[in-house]
Amino acid sequence: MRVGVTLPTFRDDTAALDAARRAEDLGIDGVFVFDHIWPMGRPDRPALSAFPVLGAVAAVTERVRIGPLVARVGLVHEELLVGELLSLRTIAPDRLIAGLGTGDHKSAAENLAFGIPPGTADERRLELARTARRLLELRVPVWVGGGSAATAELAVKLGPGAALNLWEAEPSALAAMAGRCEVTWGGPIEGDVATIARRLGELARAGATWAVCAWPSSLEELREAARISRDLGAE
Repeated sequence: MRVGVTLPTFRDDTAALDAARRAEDLGIDGVFVFDHIWPMGRPDRPALSAFPVLGAVAAVTERVRIGPLVARVGLVHEELLVGELLSLRTIAPDRLIAGLGTGDHKSAAENLAFGIPPGTADERRLELARTARRLLELRVPVWVGGGSAATAELAVKLGPGAALNLWEAEPSALAAMAGRCEVTWGGPIEGDVATIARRLGELARAGATWAVCAWPSSLEELREAARISRDLGAE
């Protein structure tokens, strides 16, 4: 199982770039960026725009995988979203993971604040499916942000190259889907190195191919926990 992190972008400085460089130096497998106009439920706080940050990260790194976690359909026109993702692939060949999501009631306020109707859940899923298929045809890996049974089924139907990303899911939920499609995990993991290593091991045994940790208190501790987890898994 590969291990990634989300970068610190709910702020108004360049800490995300320093974090991406450090993550790459430490051997972290991937760095990901939230696609929000403001931090969830906090319109009074800053949030850097996902795609400019990812472009800058692509330019200052060489190995680490990059991507939005997740880019919400409907915030921009479908053609623009595909174009933004393909531009990232041009800058960072073979490193892009296109995380896509439909959004939900928690993020709807961001759309409405800028006069962008979010559409119905079915409409958003149809747009996600169209976008995902276009990217998969171009050999861009796609992660579908799971939030409902219908969205999980969409990820299954997309077939090879697509994965279902489950945020803060329990290992049992991962295991339930792992036999049907590739599954990845995202969310915070708190605790000391041993605690993080145990959690990573649980996720790996459940079938996750990636664990993307919300920005940790220490990249060094996360790297050590990942090493311990992998060593134990090899025994």
